[in-house]
Amino acid sequence: MATKITKKNTEKELPTPAVLESVVYTSAGEKTGTVKLPASIFGIQWNADLVHQVIMAMQANARTPIAHTKDRGEVRGGGRKPWQQKGTGRARAGSSRSPIWRGGGVSHGPRNEKIYAMKVNRQARQKALLVALSRKLKDGEIIFVDSLSITTPKTAQAKVMLSSLAKNLGFSITKKQNAALIALPTDDRVTMKSFANIANVSVEDVRNLNPQNVLSTARLIIVNPSAAIEVISKKRVVKAE
Repeated sequence: MATKITKKNTEKELPTPAVLESVVYTSAGEKTGTVKLPASIFGIQWNADLVHQVIMAMQANARTPIAHTKDRGEVRGGGRKPWQQKGTGRARAGSSRSPIWRGGGVSHGPRNEKIYAMKVNRQARQKALLVALSRKLKDGEIIFVDSLSITTPKTAQAKVMLSSLAKNLGFSITKKQNAALIALPTDDRVTMKSFANIANVSVEDVRNLNPQNVLSTARLIIVNPSAAIEVISKKRVVKAE
């Protein structure tokens, strides 16, 4: 039976401005303007319990049980009683497939029919995403870029662009995994193909952002922030208090 997780409203929200503001950069790392960020998305107080519950549920739902052992009724053989019940001086035995016998079944072993699924309420899941985005912005790990001028799928061009952005903004992309997550407001196949061969960088649509991929990356690069915020606002169901 699936476990149900509900949103916890135990945290006390601190008063925040209705609108926040952040710098927007070009793909080369130069300042090109500012963007207004709604506090209902980027100004929510950190809630560790909620984020932990949602991420654990996401990992459980993505889990595919593989390990599987056979019990004494599934292993081959053992139909005949090994020896008579009495008179041999040995302990009585009814089957050679007993768990205490070599080659017998396994007691209490892992089974691939076990269900690990956990149900997460929609409000809890969406609130956790907003909490993660707010924490990421507070830690200075979100970078807003006006656009990525990639016209043809070129990994070399994507590497140069990312290196230039990292150098000018003072962050590192040498991390082995999850160095950066690029969030696009629309499904841009050219950009996705350009970054596909860069192992430590991933590209996602803004609509596919979730607490796990937001918090697991060192930097979140949001392209075309105005359009991206509009997409996130349509998903948002929780208002900042």
